[in-house]
Amino acid sequence: MFQSDEPRDSIEGEVFYPMKQVTKNATVQEYERLYQESLRDPQTFWGERAGELDWFRKWDQVLDESNPPFYKWFVGGKTNIVYNALDRHLKTFRKNKLALIWEGEPGDTRTYSYFSLNREVCKFSNVLRSMGVKKGDIVTIYLPRIPEQVIAMLACAKIGAPHSVVYGGFSVEALAERIEDAQSRVLITADGGWLRGKTVELKNIADEALARQPTIESCIVVKRTGQDIYMEPGRDYWYHDLMSLPISTNSCQTEAMDAEDPLFVLYTSGTTGRPKGVVHTHGGYMVYTYTTFKYVFDIKDEDRWWCAADPGWITGHSYIVYAPLLNGATSFLYEGAPNHPYPNRWWRMIENYGVTILYTAPTAIRGLMRFGDAWANRHDLSSLRLLGSVGEPINPEAWKWYFNVIGRGNCPIMDTWWQTETGGFMISPLPITPLKPGSATRPFFGIDVDVINEEGAPVAAGEEGYLVVNKPWPGMLRTVYRDPDRYVQQYWTKFPGRYQTGDSARKDKDGYMWIIGRMDDVIKVSGYRLGTAEVESALVSHQAVAEAAAIGVPHELKGNAIHAYVILRNNVTGSDRLAEELRNHVAHEIGPIARPETVTFVDTLPKTRSGKIMRRLLRARALGQPEGDVSTLED
Repeated sequence: MFQSDEPRDSIEGEVFYPMKQVTKNATVQEYERLYQESLRDPQTFWGERAGELDWFRKWDQVLDESNPPFYKWFVGGKTNIVYNALDRHLKTFRKNKLALIWEGEPGDTRTYSYFSLNREVCKFSNVLRSMGVKKGDIVTIYLPRIPEQVIAMLACAKIGAPHSVVYGGFSVEALAERIEDAQSRVLITADGGWLRGKTVELKNIADEALARQPTIESCIVVKRTGQDIYMEPGRDYWYHDLMSLPISTNSCQTEAMDAEDPLFVLYTSGTTGRPKGVVHTHGGYMVYTYTTFKYVFDIKDEDRWWCAADPGWITGHSYIVYAPLLNGATSFLYEGAPNHPYPNRWWRMIENYGVTILYTAPTAIRGLMRFGDAWANRHDLSSLRLLGSVGEPINPEAWKWYFNVIGRGNCPIMDTWWQTETGGFMISPLPITPLKPGSATRPFFGIDVDVINEEGAPVAAGEEGYLVVNKPWPGMLRTVYRDPDRYVQQYWTKFPGRYQTGDSARKDKDGYMWIIGRMDDVIKVSGYRLGTAEVESALVSHQAVAEAAAIGVPHELKGNAIHAYVILRNNVTGSDRLAEELRNHVAHEIGPIARPETVTFVDTLPKTRSGKIMRRLLRARALGQPEGDVSTLED
């Protein structure tokens, strides 16, 4: 990769072009022509991609648009995502290829070939069926980041039971309300999990949740930490005991599912109201995640892929569990914290396992950046060929550190924008794409996005507006579980016929997309709209700052004023003088209008367990208001 010497305006910033060794073997060699073809004839484009996978019965119609926004994909088709993720590979050389490499936080390891992973999935599928789980029953999974989490998800899908995975750090309230909404009769949990050298008491939390939710009849418990836990007779069963019973045989028929049958329900928290159960299906989600992964990360048979998310989030559903297995890839999974016991844990594992692609969140990148370059420089990271970013806009300073220090200046960064609701990448570069730090670049094939104003008209290049998707795509959510009206109201009402992402963005003159943040993460100061991400990027570009969060609070004259919360780098001490320097720095980087009214130095920021800063919570605290739903709060 090299940096362009051409002059660039402030919107575009620097441009990094891919090296020939990156592009020469890329799956996609030409973007623009294929993209235009995918927009002109999406039915042919997606039909051809679906044809690369196996179907029990081929579809009659690629897309049914007769009842918008309740679109249907691959209508009449019969398949099962697990048939494509596991069964079909057993007939090829991949049978003995590693599907999953796992390391626990204490250092224990396990590996699974496609053959052995399929065996475990079949055994657990039989266990679930013996416990009365039928096609269409929703099974709730509440596990740490261990192989049994992946096995449980695949076993549910194999027998046609949609899974509802609840992230293993969620509270009693969050687990209970998700069980209630899904009306699950079976819960899969563990005695605990390891995080930062301590055990997370999952079973104790589960017991409290079950005391509030009488729907659960059976609770299957994986022994992970070995701590003493309560096991209720007639309800609680050890996973290892069940897996050793005669009913747990090594073969199990994969259920033939309609393309539109639900694969999973995944709950996302809003600022108000109960969590939304986002519904994804076997057919469209399968085709979309398979294709996005194959093209964006140019996956090869020799790759070792590491998505450093948790399978409990959509990133983990799509790009730890399903897409890598659909593509026959080898995945690495790690249980614990990135800096335990030392800040080189990730870099040591990349070196030890020969990881070739790392996909993680800007929050993790900034967190590790705080410790400086030396921890990463101690390790041989030459196996890496691609890097990825997910979860929120990545500020240019973190992008450059990730590129230069972790990628050694040789690994393009696939900065992906997408959502729980979209199923997979929506805006993302390919390995052949010239990169602009901080931009998610161009839409993926078949994705027609636009930036519009309140009236629904496209805004000019460089102007901010609402990010919308103009046409349906296979990986889209089908509804909100048990609440179709909420689905229509939340996503399709403000701009009829267009999917409303809830994000603001701008498009530069090259057609590159710059995601600014949630519309509720936009601050209007004296009539000017400023993205919190812009202000935070300016703060983090100062050498003293490791991480920052910006919020808007009411101001008598300006309408809103910017309040900044700042985490300083190691060995830097906050002072009034430094706060003033940071205010001036932001004014210099963005303009006087963006100068924060106050800068507060903090040790931590409130975040969701997926790493997103909860600016809503900061705003509520600053104004002395109720904090609302904090079920997704990390700490």
